[in-house]
Amino acid sequence: MHLGLRWGAFATAMTLLMMTGLAGANPARWAAEGWRTDFSKQSVDLTEIISGGPPKDGIPAIDDPRFVTAAEADNLQPREPVIQLTVGGETRAYPLSILMFHEIVNDTVAGVPVAVTYCPLCNAAIVFERERDGKILDFGTTGKLRHSDLVMYDRQTESWWQQFTGTGIAGALTGKTLDVIPSGLVSWQAFAKRHPGAKVLAPPKNMSRPYGQNPYVSYDGSATPFLYRGEMPEGIEPMARVVVVRAAKTNEPVSIVSLAKLRKGGSLERGGYRLSWEKGQASALDTRDIGKGREVGTVSVTGPDGEPAVHDITFAFVAHAFHPEMEIEG
Repeated sequence: MHLGLRWGAFATAMTLLMMTGLAGANPARWAAEGWRTDFSKQSVDLTEIISGGPPKDGIPAIDDPRFVTAAEADNLQPREPVIQLTVGGETRAYPLSILMFHEIVNDTVAGVPVAVTYCPLCNAAIVFERERDGKILDFGTTGKLRHSDLVMYDRQTESWWQQFTGTGIAGALTGKTLDVIPSGLVSWQAFAKRHPGAKVLAPPKNMSRPYGQNPYVSYDGSATPFLYRGEMPEGIEPMARVVVVRAAKTNEPVSIVSLAKLRKGGSLERGGYRLSWEKGQASALDTRDIGKGREVGTVSVTGPDGEPAVHDITFAFVAHAFHPEMEIEG
């Protein structure tokens, strides 16, 4: 089981880390685990990468996703969050109640290979194109974390990738970056109303998980993040939600605004991007029953062209860890 799934038992988790030596993980140990990754190629300090507990693919990605129509998805609650993705005119929903236990879905939408990803410890829901330099990559979970964020790997080269940035950080594809596809977290009720004929990810038939339940109860109300060793942001609580708006072509951050600020005003503009907030969506990381989580609302971001823009709804500590040069508007 992922240590993050037992984050509340912090003392137990840290004892396990010390007993197994996972906190001091290094390339020699990883090679002994069976990794074929070329760790001589890397773009980050490898000592920043620690184990989250499970082995390679211990959190199983979904490689053959099964879908039902919105009308058939009768197991979802009105306020629970789903990732809404539109590619080539085709729209699909990926419930966080499923991604919570799998973190990656390798899918193809309108002929475009995509990786739909979610890191619960960072509340980072990001969709990438899986094609890079003419090759289609399939992604799995390493069981490792960096800055408390999921480290993925591609099965073709076993290079390691940072989920929050979509960048190769170790292995043959170090320095490569995956293209991000605009997506957003919306409530199931809003999605079903707007897209009644759309496909909705259904639980895999060959796996049994407590879908619909949040294994990280009260995580987003905690004082500090789990398994994070970096600097904390100043002037804002580390677990406060923030909106990271990214430029369309470069994927570089344009602005970082606290959700509280956006929620108070309802909308604002930054660098030609318009951010809006409306109520109706529950936090997936609050109560045991995901659909009953506290109100966090739905954020939408449009670019200068009026089209949906790439953005993340994450925690302040994550935004600071990966973009320390950026100011977070509180």
